[in-house]
Amino acid sequence: MATEEPKFEVLSQHGHIELRRYPAFVIAETTVEGDMDAASGKGFRAIADYIFGNNQAKTPAADPTSEKIAMTAPVTMEPLAPASQKIAMTAPVAMEPLASPAVDGLPAMKGATQWRMHFVMPSQYTLATLPQPNNPAVRLRKVPAKTWAVLSYSGFNTEAKIQEKTDALVAWLAGQKIKSIGSPQLARYDPPWTLPMFRRNEIMLEIQQP
Repeated sequence: MATEEPKFEVLSQHGHIELRRYPAFVIAETTVEGDMDAASGKGFRAIADYIFGNNQAKTPAADPTSEKIAMTAPVTMEPLAPASQKIAMTAPVAMEPLASPAVDGLPAMKGATQWRMHFVMPSQYTLATLPQPNNPAVRLRKVPAKTWAVLSYSGFNTEAKIQEKTDALVAWLAGQKIKSIGSPQLARYDPPWTLPMFRRNEIMLEIQQP
């Protein structure tokens, strides 16, 4: 079965970089600690547990039921800035690390120890119709429409590689005099058994509307 992905409008394309406009969508997110690999596993399990049925559907209280929610892509991670534990905007399924500032004062992907991960919920749901998570660590939130700079690449992800790709996107934006907003995000679209050359990865940074 096809996996739903968030819809977007491509505003412009520059090699492996696109400027995209995403409409509003709803996410399920959680914050986890650890290096990128450990945090990926913990965050994914928590949100997958929610969509696979550890929830309470919107039915009368006398008849509580759970509801399975379809998996979407991508899964997104995002590093959290050390000064704040607030939930930031994200796209797909996401995690976000807490680390020392890297390029341009952004939280570093490499060496981050706290991350936010989120899944974008299927488009037929709203905050009012989504089942409520039983796990308080999983939160539901509506992300407003935003404009993003997105760098696409294939292969395996290491902390060094995603930092390299993030630095490249930041440098390109600086060269174009486009201001970024918030933290970088790593979006991954494929299951772990996908061959490296077929893996779809993206580094995403929110930008001011060009």
